[in-house]
Amino acid sequence: MTQTRADIRNIAIIAHVDHGKTTLVDGMLKQTKVFRNADAAGERILDNNALEKERGITILSKNTAVTYEGIKINIVDTPGHADFGGEVERVLNMVDGALLLVDSVEGPMPQTRFVLRKALTMGLRVIVVINKIDRANARAEEVLNETFDLFVELGATDEQADFPVVYAVGLHGRAGHSPDQLDDTLAPLFETIIKEVAPPTIDESLPARLLVTTLEYDNYKGQIGVGRLRSGVMKRGMPVLRITQQGERSSGKIDYLFTYHNLSREEVNEVHAGDIVAFGGFDAIGISDTITDPALPEPLPAISIEEPTMRMTFGVNTSPFAGREGKTGWGTSRRLRERLHNETRSNLALRVEDGESPDKFVVSGRGELHLGILIETMRREGYEFEVSKPEVIYRRDPETDEILEPVEEVHIEVADGMTGTVVELLGARRGQMVDMRSEAGTTFIEYLVPTRGLLGFRTRFMTATAGMGQIHSLFHGYEPLTGPIPGRQFGSLVAWEDGAASTYALTAVQQRGTFFIEPGAEVYEGMVVGEHIRAEDLAVNVCKTKQLSAIHTKSYAQEIRLNATRQMSLDDLVEFLAEDELLEVTPVSLRLRKRTLNNEKRIKEQKNREKLIATRE
Repeated sequence: MTQTRADIRNIAIIAHVDHGKTTLVDGMLKQTKVFRNADAAGERILDNNALEKERGITILSKNTAVTYEGIKINIVDTPGHADFGGEVERVLNMVDGALLLVDSVEGPMPQTRFVLRKALTMGLRVIVVINKIDRANARAEEVLNETFDLFVELGATDEQADFPVVYAVGLHGRAGHSPDQLDDTLAPLFETIIKEVAPPTIDESLPARLLVTTLEYDNYKGQIGVGRLRSGVMKRGMPVLRITQQGERSSGKIDYLFTYHNLSREEVNEVHAGDIVAFGGFDAIGISDTITDPALPEPLPAISIEEPTMRMTFGVNTSPFAGREGKTGWGTSRRLRERLHNETRSNLALRVEDGESPDKFVVSGRGELHLGILIETMRREGYEFEVSKPEVIYRRDPETDEILEPVEEVHIEVADGMTGTVVELLGARRGQMVDMRSEAGTTFIEYLVPTRGLLGFRTRFMTATAGMGQIHSLFHGYEPLTGPIPGRQFGSLVAWEDGAASTYALTAVQQRGTFFIEPGAEVYEGMVVGEHIRAEDLAVNVCKTKQLSAIHTKSYAQEIRLNATRQMSLDDLVEFLAEDELLEVTPVSLRLRKRTLNNEKRIKEQKNREKLIATRE
């Protein structure tokens, strides 16, 4: 018999990066008395991953729950970046409604469009929260109109387009139904959630069934699956059947059963349909597995995830410094294979295949950021390995046999005076302008650009705009292959021999380009130590020392100082990579190197390639 559970609401929070989503959740947690001392709780409480705190973005979806006037509100914090769409697509399966958080100045932004499109397609009830209403340039009415236009553009139904609106200052924990009249608490937001989001419709008379949408791991309890109980009652100790996406079946029992309350899991003896639950009992659990009562051995519909658009090759570290800085034994092909395949169990948008040799693996993901986060995570765990330049994944049209390539929807904000530079940069990368408008000295440009045209583009964009421009992109679709796109403009400075870089040697050749290394850094032959000022590579001796003599002479030469080195982050290095280069990743260092380390051999290979190209032409 179908009924509704009036004591529960399940919601997700959707927002663009840096629109205050996690800060608003902080306020909701503090005002529902989750902490004895709200001031001591800190900020961005849900972003407990070190990478999330450093980058200021949400990478992993997380569950929490608060109780407001006797009603439990399960809250799922979703990533705001399109590269983590795999996380978004999973967690939206667990909820009945969503809060769409929009900045009162910036309005709806690119990543908002991506997640909102998913939520509307799934028929979720969306509450619009216009946040940061206290900002000096807040334009609440215009932002509301822009949000309505976005709903219509994304195909919202009449009911979805008639959305409720709440105005808020998440940082101070205030909300209201008018931008001019805010309560001192978030009570209007809680009341709107309870009124507008439908309680889950359940049938407890049916056998228990749930779809695993998230995985967690407990050092004592092992693999923990998370999902929303669709029907029936699940009890600790009850026998259940696990059905995988491939149709494989295995029997087991529920050893542990949890619900979420505040910031922790609470162990319970039974849960009822409609609640978001966590359970343990199986050695192996996968996303999209159905856990069901043996009386109803039918799988629930699996979660559909968009295919990856970019890939990189991960391999065992083959540099002369291999084995120095990683955990002992953690750089082997067996360890790498195991770690990468384990990642695919919870990271649905990731694919791992064997490479051209046993020590190489092709890892496909949704973008440079998606793959970059994986690299950084593994690095911090103690692994050492090497990765190749990212490359896009092409498709072939089954009807016309035409090659198709992924295309990104690129949104740019830049000062009016720099618009021409940006247009020129994207024009060279086969970008097609879709829209351009100017407001209060800022130009907003929308482009469709091939994904391969964006490889290495962000660094050039930030340089051209003096760090003042903003660029956001999301996957648009597959389009026919466009023409050639220019690659890196400048070559690499490559170390000529093994040794320690000296100030004397670096100063002597600094007019050749910009260095990535400091004096005293250990280098090896074939290691990339900087960027050349010309298009071709140049081998330089950075280890040469000054010949000392016993004869004292007075020098009238002008003192030459060593220029500052360029500090390169992981993202910068991945963008800088050339086709014939690899990035050596260890817990301590990030080093660029040539695939062929021996300089003479590499130069000979280059000449042979040039001869071959000339012969073909």
